[in-house]
Amino acid sequence: MCPEPSSVRPCAGSKTIRRVIAVGLTVCLGGTIQAAGDVEAGRMKADACLGCHGIATYQNVYPTYHVPKLGGQSAAYIVAALRAYKAQDRQHPTMHSQAHDLSDEDMADIAAYFSSLAQVE
Repeated sequence: MCPEPSSVRPCAGSKTIRRVIAVGLTVCLGGTIQAAGDVEAGRMKADACLGCHGIATYQNVYPTYHVPKLGGQSAAYIVAALRAYKAQDRQHPTMHSQAHDLSDEDMADIAAYFSSLAQVE
């Protein structure tokens, strides 16, 4: 507990608390800004994704793979999924190789593009 305001010495933990708050705000706001992405840049980068994730009538040759259509999906969800594939925390060899070379900006752009599309039934 901090002493009365009339005290000359600042509270010993106040600097640490301010740092924790500053880091927390930076992480929260940085993630929001980063997740915004550029729809047009994402459209250009998403060509490799569209073969499986964007064509409404596309049927996979191998029925064991149920590939979700990404139109209208949450950008935050797409970014989180791509990061997990890149880190190999989510399992799918094709997606590991697709996400391997994507930067955070690439992921945000691709996510912005797909989230801007109409949802595919």
